[in-house]
Amino acid sequence: MDKTAVVLVNRLKKHPTYKKYIRSRKKYMAHDPQNRCSTGDKVRIIESRPISKQKRWQVLEILERSEMHRAQEERQDSEQAT
Repeated sequence: MDKTAVVLVNRLKKHPTYKKYIRSRKKYMAHDPQNRCSTGDKVRIIESRPISKQKRWQVLEILERSEMHRAQEERQDSEQAT
């Protein structure tokens, strides 16, 4: 999926009767026009107009890069320096 980031949101909900916390998760398809996101990144998304059948969100910013992505950036920097 070009220009699309799949964002997984985890939530804790309290059961109304048993008062136990239940984990729930949902996937959102978010528009990423520059393909900046990679697997494992933490991002902030905002609601937007419908972009496609499933995409109703846009990536606003990348809050935290994944460890894998940081290692690739360091490798590229070292290759460019030499």
